[in-house]
Amino acid sequence: MSDTDTVTLTRAAYEDLIDARDHGRAMREIATGAVETLTGAEVDAYLAAPSNLAFWRHHRGMTQAALAAEIGIAQPSLAQAETGRRGLSVTTYAKLAKVLRVRIEDLLDDV
Repeated sequence: MSDTDTVTLTRAAYEDLIDARDHGRAMREIATGAVETLTGAEVDAYLAAPSNLAFWRHHRGMTQAALAAEIGIAQPSLAQAETGRRGLSVTTYAKLAKVLRVRIEDLLDDV
């Protein structure tokens, strides 16, 4: 095969290859512990939590007061964010994600 050889795939075949690559990557990350996994009970708690932010805070064993103090916001602001009554800045979500050891998108609902 030379550098000028080409391969033509259908869109579906190409997407299947991408999915297989992503699946393999995800399985390696899980196997090495690079990605956190949740037990069935933890998944149930995640689904029952008022928000993703509330779940991850509770899952990490932090109170609202402790987490708010750690990132420099008022506890009532965090409480309102957890119930969806208030949004937070991207900078604040970045701080939360760092402290909770998750990605920003893991804290946002319906993303």
